[in-house]
Amino acid sequence: MWELLAIGAGSFTVALSGALMPGPLLTITITESVRRGFRAGPWLMIGHAVLEFAVVVAVVLGLGPFLRKPTVMGAIALGGGAFLLFMGIDMVRSAARLSFNLHTDESTEASGRHPVVLGVLASLANPYWTLWWATIGLGYLVAAMRIGPWGVGCFFVGHIAADFAWYSLVSLGVTKGTRFLEDRSYQGVLRVCGRVLVGFGAWVLWSATGFLSQALASPK
Repeated sequence: MWELLAIGAGSFTVALSGALMPGPLLTITITESVRRGFRAGPWLMIGHAVLEFAVVVAVVLGLGPFLRKPTVMGAIALGGGAFLLFMGIDMVRSAARLSFNLHTDESTEASGRHPVVLGVLASLANPYWTLWWATIGLGYLVAAMRIGPWGVGCFFVGHIAADFAWYSLVSLGVTKGTRFLEDRSYQGVLRVCGRVLVGFGAWVLWSATGFLSQALASPK
């Protein structure tokens, strides 16, 4: 029992340290919380949790080494960078047409995507999310697997609990502050976040060249 609690607590701490780092998911959580209210954070985390559950299952089934291949990392970086660029540019271009109103469906429809879907896409868009799972996450999960299914379960629950706790807190903070926002401030938040996503996208695409160069240099 104590060993399982230690696994869950350790997983929570490790995951929280990663969740606290700024990234595409944090930026999208802020913008979607402004558009949709507090529920955006938990919805985004549901999508994130579904994807991470799939990763855990894949690792348990023996696909961990595949995730570390430079070709796989390069492909994820290319697709993720392109998605971040598209979303960031679209956010900046559409900001002027959006009106701040959490009590109507207009702002909800403006994003064009359900938060659960965005939670999946935002995670996939960051190649270092995969890199984290291929290194830190994989090592921790392998250790948990030695205890059996209960160990894996405690690892996953602790991990996803940290994500839900942090991003729900971010969403709550943004929502509580929205009563001070007028349309101009709201549109400014969208433009800033959109530009941040464009920057992330460019950085991710640049990192893809490193992964692909490593793949080309590796022996066939």
